[in-house]
Amino acid sequence: MSKNRPGIYEIMKYVVLAVIIIYIVLLMLYTSGSNQPFEKVAAEVERSLDTSNLVQMDGQALKRYYGLNSADYEGVLFYSSESAMSAEEVLIVKVKEDKQVQEVSAAIDEYIETKKNEFEGYVPEEVKLLEDAQRGVRGKYVFMAVAPKAQKYKEVFDKSL
Repeated sequence: MSKNRPGIYEIMKYVVLAVIIIYIVLLMLYTSGSNQPFEKVAAEVERSLDTSNLVQMDGQALKRYYGLNSADYEGVLFYSSESAMSAEEVLIVKVKEDKQVQEVSAAIDEYIETKKNEFEGYVPEEVKLLEDAQRGVRGKYVFMAVAPKAQKYKEVFDKSL
């Protein structure tokens, strides 16, 4: 082998370094918070919602469904189906403190499990929606959507940040 030509190991070293750098950049982008105001994020998501089934809920509904007090958070957007036979919901919470993220995430997980148990056996299509629920945490924002268009709502949420 010629000393002037780089070997496969030399090339691989740079390829691996490039992959690691790309991975770190992507990781930073997807785990970073957002400096967008809650009102802007909420408005973007609201515009994308199919409100034929969903109605905006108040702080009392948030307390009743999730056990969360809306006054404890910087912002809450909560839409739910009017029908008791539907599991469709969209929830965005902007927490005031980082430690609240775990509290909100745990409440969402518990609520989804409870709803699955309620719908199991008599509304299997709603159980499927609950199993396919879109969830996400970006900085101080916690997102959850249970809907046929949940993936679309999550994409709008991610882009709004």
